[in-house]
Amino acid sequence: MPTPPTPTSGRPPRAGLPDGLPVPARFAHLHPDDGACLMEAASLLATGRFTDRPPGTHPVLAALARAVNDVVDDTTRQALWPLAADLANADPADRTYGPLLVGTVVDAARRVRPDSRRLKCRSAACHARAQRLARARTSTTPARIADTLWWHGPGHHHFEHALRVLLTAPDADQRLSRLLHRAVTEARVRTTREQAPTHSESSSQRG
Repeated sequence: MPTPPTPTSGRPPRAGLPDGLPVPARFAHLHPDDGACLMEAASLLATGRFTDRPPGTHPVLAALARAVNDVVDDTTRQALWPLAADLANADPADRTYGPLLVGTVVDAARRVRPDSRRLKCRSAACHARAQRLARARTSTTPARIADTLWWHGPGHHHFEHALRVLLTAPDADQRLSRLLHRAVTEARVRTTREQAPTHSESSSQRG
């Protein structure tokens, strides 16, 4: 695995993260010497590759992390930096996770604009899809393609609209920071639970 570059001198160390990560910065970058967004840091930790779309992070969560990283102020961005370690392995396989996370972002926007009928409809659509997927419990190739198409189509439209509303709040940085922290925590809990061996697997290993 490539060794990440040495960060710019004079910056304080990030708690819980190894030395050598690039400094926090907005948007995507061509090289770590120019800094890194939150997902680029997560990718370096996970794979050593410099990309803002690492394979170990759910695409909806990665989109939220990139969006929050790019719009908050420098102080808030610095405070978010320790999340890179958890983002490096946060990819719930449950098909309900994507629409539920988009629904969570929409619901956060509804607290900013509670009378919005559009947000209410978008929230209902996300949660209805999650309920349908929970009943389906399939992970076939056509199902995964359908999930990708939903995320790049209506799911992304719901997500982007909700973010625009959240940015109108006077305390947008704080709201977005709390939203991302909760999303990362939930994703890590789900991922850890899914990766844990089942009782039958544990029994066979002991036998």
